[in-house]
Amino acid sequence: MSSSDTAWMLASAALVLFMTPGLALFYGGLVRSKNVLSTMMHSFAAMAVIPIVWFLWGYTLAFGGDIGSVIGNLDHLFMKGVAWDSPHPDLAIPQLLFATYQGMFAIITPALIAGAFAERMKFSAYLLFIVLWSTLVYSPVCHWVWGGGWLGGMKVLDFAGGTVVHISSGVAALAAALIIGKREGYPKTPMMPHNLPWCVLGAGILWFGWFGFNGGSALASDGVAVLAFTTTHLAAATAAFTWLGWLSGVSPGIEPGRVGRRISASMFSIGVTPATGSLPKGQP
Repeated sequence: MSSSDTAWMLASAALVLFMTPGLALFYGGLVRSKNVLSTMMHSFAAMAVIPIVWFLWGYTLAFGGDIGSVIGNLDHLFMKGVAWDSPHPDLAIPQLLFATYQGMFAIITPALIAGAFAERMKFSAYLLFIVLWSTLVYSPVCHWVWGGGWLGGMKVLDFAGGTVVHISSGVAALAAALIIGKREGYPKTPMMPHNLPWCVLGAGILWFGWFGFNGGSALASDGVAVLAFTTTHLAAATAAFTWLGWLSGVSPGIEPGRVGRRISASMFSIGVTPATGSLPKGQP
């Protein structure tokens, strides 16, 4: 095992987990003040519930032995055979660290969906939803791409979660929004964000955590991690800069919106995620 790789992956796992409180601030600032606590608790509930789901059965469904290129088997049920003192078969880090790092992705993914039904779902229903969605959607999709499933067999490029995290959560969010519908009174009743500084702070935390999200997906402290780290930063910076420049050029009399600027930075970070560490060597 490599001590440097292990140290980097421990730090990356912590960075990815830190993104979930950042998401809580981001979403919490966008809703009305009467719903801020319930909205923020969506993210913190995922931090409490999903690790249990992941370590009991989610990990084995995602990374267990392949069954028909669709789902993992139950070899690692309750983390059976996942050692802390021996390396992962294909990596220089402990098997348990790999499982823990992947578990941080499993936490933030259902939390992302919560923004689509903010202020419109009972908390008990949300808890049931994230358990079922993580089991029936996230783990299978993770297996398809990263666990030896059919998408991986097709050489689908997903370095850090463009499909596993963002497409899966995005499709789920769209479906949830269509089924649940818009907030009562919208758009006739103004529903302005209650705390924009929270949005800015949350987006900054997401930007910071993305270094572990993308850089850690190299699963080693090597040049690929450096490439992913740098590409992530440049993508977010370019998005924010482009938003500022566009507003300045098209509407010079309008102050650049803080929410729009932060959302644009987040969207660029999402867009670069699947390929952030995959540029051919020697190319900028």
